[in-house]
Amino acid sequence: MTLRVTGLRKSFGGVHALRGVDLTIEPGEVHALLGHNGAGKSTLIKALGGAFTPDGGTIEVAGRTYDGLSPRQSIDAGIAIIFQHLSLVESLSVVDNVFLGQEHHRLGVVDRKAQRAAAATLLERLGATCTVDDRVGDLPMGQKQLVEIAKALSRDPVVLILDEPTAALSSHEIGALERTVRALQEQGLAICYVTHLLGEVERLADRMTVLRDGAVHVSTSLLGKTRRDIIEAIAEPPTDLPPRAPVHEADPPQLLVSGLTGPGIGPIDLAVRPGEIVGLYGLIGSGRTRTLEMLFGRRPRQGVISVGGRTVGRSSPRAALAAGLALVPGDRARQGLFAPLSALDNALLPAQGTLSRFGLRRRRAERAAFEKMAAGLAVHPSTPDAPARAFSGGNQQKLLLGRWVNGILPTTVLLLDEPTQGVDVRARHEIYRVVRTIAAERRTAVLFASTDPEEIVALADRALVMQEGRLVAELSGDALDEDALLHAVHQSESDLQEYLS
Repeated sequence: MTLRVTGLRKSFGGVHALRGVDLTIEPGEVHALLGHNGAGKSTLIKALGGAFTPDGGTIEVAGRTYDGLSPRQSIDAGIAIIFQHLSLVESLSVVDNVFLGQEHHRLGVVDRKAQRAAAATLLERLGATCTVDDRVGDLPMGQKQLVEIAKALSRDPVVLILDEPTAALSSHEIGALERTVRALQEQGLAICYVTHLLGEVERLADRMTVLRDGAVHVSTSLLGKTRRDIIEAIAEPPTDLPPRAPVHEADPPQLLVSGLTGPGIGPIDLAVRPGEIVGLYGLIGSGRTRTLEMLFGRRPRQGVISVGGRTVGRSSPRAALAAGLALVPGDRARQGLFAPLSALDNALLPAQGTLSRFGLRRRRAERAAFEKMAAGLAVHPSTPDAPARAFSGGNQQKLLLGRWVNGILPTTVLLLDEPTQGVDVRARHEIYRVVRTIAAERRTAVLFASTDPEEIVALADRALVMQEGRLVAELSGDALDEDALLHAVHQSESDLQEYLS
């Protein structure tokens, strides 16, 4: 046994991110760690890497048991983690990246000759084509990935954790990485492989553990298992939800998109009617976010976009907002929220010009507008002067929603990118209620993107499935369930039609 996690627990406030997780990975085993967004995978990885201290449970590595690990203890214990966003310094050479922070010294001086020889051996072991002197910033993504793995292997780990390792790789680079994983497996390394791609699970993994709501739902050998077995293990049962808003098929589309194209996207045609909620579902890298950003004018695009029957001429956020089209980005911390500013300023920022008089802010009118918005969206606390950073993730998301649906701006099409990313289960259902209320009462057309099939089923009237920048399937009614979504995103359109029939 190389790695054994027993009863690991971690909470953030009242949110239980890990609920007694057990995980065992043997030497020479590729163990797939699966589950929807928010299932607890990232929290478990960060606990193993020392970023989080567990509230309970133990971590055993190579026969030594720990109640918790610091980052240095994790490395010294033999755990190496390759995150989706690499930790390389692009201005440095390959050899300098491999030994950054762990330089070889001889008589108090960095032994560059020994480092170059060791780095060259590691690169040869991984089948890399780059040299030790190449500048990392000049390398293709696949070679950068191998440099990151070489950096991890230079510490002689006993377990390697790969977090969505192929998300930014080409098909050729994915094949090379999979060959590397198999070679490391043959050398006896224990590998934890985190992915949403079921083809990678089928090709590489010996066992799988599926997390659901912070707990182990399934842990089993993959010997003899079919793709349908894997999908059924990952899929979650439906939960009680608020009623859907009626959608009138005779109504003309509120959002009509024809021939939308851009770098790596399209052509895309789609329509969303007043009061309709349409989900854009796909894996990481499928083009969901880029499509929303093109519709909002944040990326260059070609094609025709109409809102309420009127064409949006220029490709710019200003033109989109003037047409009644608004976007709530997926990364609220970096792209949406102004954390030091008050909740009122965050929620009413685009509307302050409308609320002002003679160029002066009307504080009383702003507070009244905020209180009305906060009551309608159930923002807690409803204190307008509190800084946005003091709010929970779910309530920060409500502030961003309130920015566009406060009754002041003429938003008729709402674009949402990963609308419940980073929020707990309770806040997730509150946001579902808010979005459904907006669609039903304001007749707002909603197009949202998500990598979570549970979220698509919970919120969408229809689902559009994306692969490699194109729409490949549409699901609605009884055909819209997690099982069908997972089949659609992992299979060709002809295979899907055969499955649905």
